[in-house]
Parts: sequence; structure tokens; C-alpha cells
Amino acid sequence: MILHGNYSCQCLKNQHKTTVNRTMKIFKYLVAFWTSVAVYAVFTFFYGQGGISAYNQLLSEREQQMTNIKDLWALNEELEKTKNNLLYDYDTLIVYARQMGYGHEDERFVRIVGLGNTINVPAVAGKVYKLKSPDFIPDKNLKIAALCAGLLVFAFMFMLEIIETKTR
Repeated sequence: MILHGNYSCQCLKNQHKTTVNRTMKIFKYLVAFWTSVAVYAVFTFFYGQGGISAYNQLLSEREQQMTNIKDLWALNEELEKTKNNLLYDYDTLIVYARQMGYGHEDERFVRIVGLGNTINVPAVAGKVYKLKSPDFIPDKNLKIAALCAGLLVFAFMFMLEIIETKTR
């Protein structure tokens, strides 16, 4: 009976050892899966469409937009002053008219050959600012990179298992 008890205890130990080995083998390959999930999550967080990199690019675009808006406000104030001067100040109107080549009815003009026409300075209404869409890595590429990382870890774990079985 004692032999029978040791034998049953030995069987339980072997069965427990087999279960632990099987669990460890499965765990090795689950590491590959979770590696691919982690790589995908990290790359998406930093380089995806809604990631940190795209967010920083949008913040810089916002700063450029705010600078452009401030410039437009300053230009608007300047043009508003010019408009008010032309509407309410007769002398300013005369100066602008002379710059454009107009004169009074009783004035005579002398044209000097070789000097050319007067230069008209056009009014600037601001500059066009074109929005740029943020650069990001497409989701398809992120999934491919994550899959490659998972397969690489899987191959590494498989090679370790082969080396481990050869050394036994």
C-alpha cells in the first residue's frame, strides 16, 4: 500500500508538472499576442490619426491661425482709418487722387518723358493661409507593424522552445 501511495503521489506530481509546462507554453505564445496589442496601442497613441504627433501639429497650425488673425485685425484697423480719412478729410482725398493721376478741373499737367507713370500702391487685404492636414501613420501600417512585432516575438519564443527541448 505504501508503494501504491507513493505511486499515486508521483502521478499527481507528474500530472501537475505537465499542466504547468502546458500552461507555460501557452503563456509564451500569449506574450506574442499581447506584444502585438501593446505595439499597436503605443504606435496609435503617438503616431496615429488622433495621436500625440497629430495633436502637436494641429496646435502649431492653431498658433499660425491665431497669428494670421491678429495680422488681419491690425490690417483691418489700418484700412478702417484710411477709409475714414478718405470719407471725412478732403486733403487726404486730394493726395490719394493725385497719386492715382487725377487732378482739379483748372489744373494743367506737365508730362516729363522718361519718368514713367506714378506707382500705385495696391491695398493689401491680407494673405491667404492654407490649412495643412496633420501627418500621421495610417492605421493599416500600424496594424502591419504590430503584426510583425507579434510574429517576431512568436518566432523568438518558438526558437527558445526548440532550443529548450534539444537541451533536455
